Amino acid sequence: MKRSQNKMSLTIPARSINESFARYAVSTFAAQLDPSLEEIADIRTVVSEAVTNSIVHGYMESEGKIYISAEYYDDRSIKITVKDKGKGIDDIKKAMEPFYTGAPGTDRGGMGFTIMSSFTDKLSVRSVPNKGTTVTMIKKLKIKL
Repeated sequence: MKRSQNKMSLTIPARSINESFARYAVSTFAAQLDPSLEEIADIRTVVSEAVTNSIVHGYMESEGKIYISAEYYDDRSIKITVKDKGKGIDDIKKAMEPFYTGAPGTDRGGMGFTIMSSFTDKLSVRSVPNKGTTVTMIKKLKIKL
């Protein structure tokens, strides 16, 4: 059974300016596991995608808070959770399809969940319309020799 080694949490206003802060805060926390540069880049990317989804789709660029937590375990896995209390997702299966965007008529590519899934070992999305969305990602880091 894996055991928790450390955890962190962060609450930020849902503003685009805070996306890079969230990305670097979580990747700095993950750096305690001495990941490869590629693994750090993957973590930055998935946090960025999840936070951007909360800002753009969850709160539709209006006021709100984003709740971020990360925890790592003795098996070198890290669990990252990004939660909002925004509008939620009506059809999670549809939202997870490549190129689907909940913001039609914008330059959004609809690849956020696809990217998150590709760069992690496990992705789960829970959402309740008008209550919010929780994205949980688990990434197993390679063992350093």
